[in-house]
Parts: sequence; structure tokens; C-alpha cells
Amino acid sequence: MSTLENPVFCALDTPSPDKAAKLTRDLGAAVGGIKLGLEFFMAAGPEGYGIVAREGRPVFLDLKLHDIPNTVAGAVRSLLPLAPAILNVHAQGGMAMMRAAKAAADDAPDGKRPMMIGVTMMTSLDQSDIKSQGNSLSTTDYVRRLAEQTAQAGLDGVVCSALEIETLRADLGPDFKLIVPGIRPAGADIGDQKRVMTPAQARALGADVLVIGRPITAAEDPAAAARSIAAELGL
Repeated sequence: MSTLENPVFCALDTPSPDKAAKLTRDLGAAVGGIKLGLEFFMAAGPEGYGIVAREGRPVFLDLKLHDIPNTVAGAVRSLLPLAPAILNVHAQGGMAMMRAAKAAADDAPDGKRPMMIGVTMMTSLDQSDIKSQGNSLSTTDYVRRLAEQTAQAGLDGVVCSALEIETLRADLGPDFKLIVPGIRPAGADIGDQKRVMTPAQARALGADVLVIGRPITAAEDPAAAARSIAAELGL
């Protein structure tokens, strides 16, 4: 996926394809693309995905695939006909799994290969969470290690929190893609996110894609909320 003029992908956290398609139409060019996640895909499946994709916006299909290498490769191949702009796997699945996912994505027909991204650490987690799992690394070092493995496996980038943008950009260079959820406009409710930042701050540090959900979708006028974020970004 080429660099977007508008880096905002709106997370449409709904099981309804009709509602997701309407929101996509309403948002239009106020966002650069949309994100459809596990709740949506489990409820609506490929047919529901198609209803939304027909609106013509780039789609980040956020399924966080995590299984043995052969199974993940098969899942990626099964998803390629949907032609998502971005597809992700869990970096915790290991090098072999990520390499298998990349190899499967490389088989996409007609140049429709999705950007393949490794999920490092969920933005709903923080240092206390990884410590409780028996991991002694700091949050930053843990994310750095997973991101380095993602790059070694040949994937295009990672999902990371805004707090790791600067470090990963320095470690992995300008071409490695950083997809950043947990983005909240100034004054917005952070909900269940723990590691957050405003859109302008994250973009200035080097984020390639900003994933923003409830501050847009829960607004009285989602399109106006999206336009406000675009204005904050100087778009």
C-alpha cells in the first residue's frame, strides 16, 4: 500500500455490515481508510466484508492471525481474494509463522498483495501486564524485540503503540511501516487503552497509519469528528 495522503483509518467496531457500509459512506474522504476487526469478521464473514469493501475505501483487515505457520499461511491465502490493503499477524507467533505469512501474501494475484504487519503488544496492555506473564523485559524492549523479528521475517511493518514510534523508527528506518492504534484526540476519553497519544503527536513522531475508532464512530457527527482530526493533522 502506498503512502496515504490521509493516514487515518477508522476502526468500525460493529458486527453489522450495513452499519459499517453506511459509516464508510458517511466518512468518505474524511478518512484514509477503514479498519474491520475480529468482531465484524466473525459476525459478517467474507460476504459482509464485501459489502463494506464495495464502498471503495482501503481496508485494514485486523484479524491478528496467530497459529502454526502452515495454518497462518493457509489463512492468508484464503483472505487474499478479499484484497485488503493491510493484513496482520501476531509477531508473538514467531519467525517461522511470520515468514510463512509473508510467503503466502507474496502469492497475491494481480499485484494485490496486502501490506503485511506484525502485532507487537496490544495497546490495552502495559508493563504490569507483561510482568504478570513472567516477562522481565521493559515494555519498550519487548516491543523492540518483536519489531526486529518482524523486520527479519520480511514483513512490512508492525502495529505498535504511539509510545514506541520514535524508538522503532530509529531502529528500523524510514521504510518500515508503523501502524498505531490507541490514538485519541486531545480531551477524548481513552476508554480501555493505556498507551495513547494525540493524532498530531503520533504523526509528528513518524506513524504511517493512525487507527482511530470511538472518537469518530461514537461522535454525534462521525464525519465532522473525522474532519476535525484531519484538520488537526493539517490535511
